[in-house]
Amino acid sequence: MFSDWYSALRRLALIFSALFATGWLLGAPATVTLAGVLIYLLYHLRQLRKLYNWLKHNEVSEPTTPPEGRGIWGYVFDAMYLLQRREHEAIADLRGIINKAQESTAVLEMAVIMINGKGGLVWWNPAANRLLGFQSPKDQNQPVINLIREPQFIEYFNRGLYKSPLKLNSPINSSLMLEFQITSFGEGERLMLVRDISQLHKLEMMRKDFVGNVSHELRTPITVITGYLETMLDDKDNLPKRWVRPIEQMSQQSHRMENIIRDLLTLSQLETRSASKQQSDIKLASLLRDIKRDAEQVFTDKKQQFHLACEDSTQIRGNMNELYSAISNLVLNAAKYTQPEGEIRLTVQHTTDGGLDVIISDNGPGIAAQHIPRLTERFYRVDESRSTDTGGTGLGLAIVKHVLARHDARLNIKSEVGKGSDFICHFPPERISRAAID
Repeated sequence: MFSDWYSALRRLALIFSALFATGWLLGAPATVTLAGVLIYLLYHLRQLRKLYNWLKHNEVSEPTTPPEGRGIWGYVFDAMYLLQRREHEAIADLRGIINKAQESTAVLEMAVIMINGKGGLVWWNPAANRLLGFQSPKDQNQPVINLIREPQFIEYFNRGLYKSPLKLNSPINSSLMLEFQITSFGEGERLMLVRDISQLHKLEMMRKDFVGNVSHELRTPITVITGYLETMLDDKDNLPKRWVRPIEQMSQQSHRMENIIRDLLTLSQLETRSASKQQSDIKLASLLRDIKRDAEQVFTDKKQQFHLACEDSTQIRGNMNELYSAISNLVLNAAKYTQPEGEIRLTVQHTTDGGLDVIISDNGPGIAAQHIPRLTERFYRVDESRSTDTGGTGLGLAIVKHVLARHDARLNIKSEVGKGSDFICHFPPERISRAAID
């Protein structure tokens, strides 16, 4: 390229030198030189016209053989032809990849939908027609929220936070339960995956109904058994000595079973019933004082120190009974597993996002990192032996998680072995009472 360029410059210098010499011999160097410049310009205009016509022809067809050219123009034509060929091949490769992707997604049971930055439909596979009722090409570029008009979906789509999926009935078939998962990419574009979870949803509902029904049916016989055992223990002085210890153990275990059934019923109600509409502005300081006082009475023998730090003006909106149950569970757990004369702190802090943290801290034995992600699972225990010692049901943190979810809140757990634990209930800004903010 550089040699061609220098050759062209040398050729141009020789031509204009010859023109100037010819003009000098004829006595009109300026006229001859100007004429030569005009001829030179006409030559380049002719070459540009060839380039223009060639490019215009190639706009709608595969690249054709470039026009003939000499020197620099020959190199330009050949280089542009090579670039066009490469671009055409790249486009063909991309088109092939897209076609293969479309063919592969066409056989998926899961709906795959591409959404542009304006929220309009760009492309979707056949499963989207079956699950969501989309019609091609009629719905092309239509806003997705015009086609799926469920308020929950519109709020989920517009919120832009897609950390967890949305479960919703199909807009065209109420018997289908769908799970929506959205991922953002590019400049405001989104990929939406929708799968049919009807069978899983039915199994989950059957499990919840089974747990609720069995727990309800067991409550009466367990209550009867517990009552008879307590009656016998009230008169244990008249019992044979060899029966006293077995009856005490049976009474202890029946009480434990009663607690498990109670927690199972509570959990079942939280899972199967929608959030209560009877919500009010709750004075958090008053609620935490009641919980602190109750915990001190329950664990009087352990001589633990309970500390509370909360502004009297702090209020959150929610269900009083549910929040009492959740926070009380955390405080009682902290007291159960903290050594005698240990410390339990209840602290309320405003967060940078405008929300609120209710923190229950202790200086107990702490929890190893591998157990923390599973603590809110039902019946999960860090140490099986501790359940016998403390009488826990293994359902407390599962109840806490469900109650917080019903209040748009979440539970964060921080702990280190030997340094205690922090259980943090984070409430979003919309749960903070306006009266408290004003």
